Amino acid sequence: MTDRDAGKRVLNVYALPNVVDPAELEGDVAVVVDVLRACTTIVYALASGAKEIVPCLEVSEALERAARLGVADVLLGGERQGFMIDGFDLGNSPGQYRPEIVSGKTVVFTTTNGTRAMDRCRRARRVYLAGFVNVSAVCERLMNEHRVHIVCAGTKGEFSRDDILLAGLIVEKLAGRSGETYSLNAQAITARENWREAFPLPCALGAEPIPADRLAQCLRQTAGGKNVIAVGCEEDVYHAAEVDRFDIVPELDTREFVIRIAPKT
Repeated sequence: MTDRDAGKRVLNVYALPNVVDPAELEGDVAVVVDVLRACTTIVYALASGAKEIVPCLEVSEALERAARLGVADVLLGGERQGFMIDGFDLGNSPGQYRPEIVSGKTVVFTTTNGTRAMDRCRRARRVYLAGFVNVSAVCERLMNEHRVHIVCAGTKGEFSRDDILLAGLIVEKLAGRSGETYSLNAQAITARENWREAFPLPCALGAEPIPADRLAQCLRQTAGGKNVIAVGCEEDVYHAAEVDRFDIVPELDTREFVIRIAPKT
């Protein structure tokens, strides 16, 4: 009898999108993790009043989608190799997505890593987006789910510890504090170990708050953090390290392929 047949709780982590078999996500819940920076930026944008985010794989696709939607209430956002794309309105820095700029707008969005991770999850029943900035809100959504798959975006096709740390925190929150027993895959176990090694146990286990400056220091040393710093966006690391700044959960509608705030349950 399989775990699915037995109704056993399953919690899997995938360090990169290309190690996920999309068929494995069929009917389950997926969580896309791209700490630096797509998921963090999307949380900031929606918290600032953006109507919706339209993720696109390619720049040409983003330009086409924006043209079809019309210019009045549409902004183009995203990056390639960390830099804002020529002709776009915004880059991939969370601090750019302020209420006075994005409120009421549709943001057509394309990034090097994050939007590809989202595309990999098209067959999931529900797809949520997580950063450190909304991790508790996401975990609250996952408490009653029996099969959860955390898909890390990575950086330039390689795994990045910023995503692994967040995946480990999610595993800790679900498996360590829910009182439920989960079947963890090897990458989930590794992610949880990485998280516990990064912080003193009172913080790692949730007994004490996670200091933003300590988390930012960890994120700076990751592949994603080094990449962001190299393109002159070091402030983005600090924006990404503000644990639970927001209580919203972005959800990707896989039929429309549009991201909106998930309704409160």
